[in-house]
Amino acid sequence: MPLERCAWPSTDPLMIEYHDREWGAPVHADRTLFEFLVLESAQAGLSWRTILHRRDGYRKAFAGFDPVAVARFEEAEISRCLADPGIIRNRLKVRATVGNAQAFLKIQTEFGSFDRYIWGFTEGKPIVNHWTELGQIPARTPLSDALSKDMIKRGFKFMGSTIVYAHMQATGMVIDHTVNCFRHKELAGMA
Repeated sequence: MPLERCAWPSTDPLMIEYHDREWGAPVHADRTLFEFLVLESAQAGLSWRTILHRRDGYRKAFAGFDPVAVARFEEAEISRCLADPGIIRNRLKVRATVGNAQAFLKIQTEFGSFDRYIWGFTEGKPIVNHWTELGQIPARTPLSDALSKDMIKRGFKFMGSTIVYAHMQATGMVIDHTVNCFRHKELAGMA
């Protein structure tokens, strides 16, 4: 009997693999949290599928998602990124990624880790939702509004509430797999 999963991955093998292995699993490694900040901010106005299929391009363009290296990007590196067909070549988003890396490092200094900062908004535990269909899943919540507002105050760009909520979903701060999905049972049991 095939596994039941959320409907959103459809039949795209990469989307299915991402859904089955990553989406909603709690992430505490700062570098991975930064990776998802880069990818989610790149997604603004686009589909997740578009970004996921360029993930390797983003990894190459942005120094393996090393926030220290990205924070040091100067005009030459920004120009290189803007010429790279492996990523979305949007000048504002590329520049925002560099600025976001700088803001990320300031948070690490202030809180000891980005993980401690961001997971502090959920008191260190995933929020487990119990949606029965995709249409019930919100695009943003009061919590993502608050986190977005705080991140923007700290210098982040392309971090509106919808992007922040997508980041929370991706990194397991909220578990939004529908209840019929095999991953809901796995991840809710870990929370």
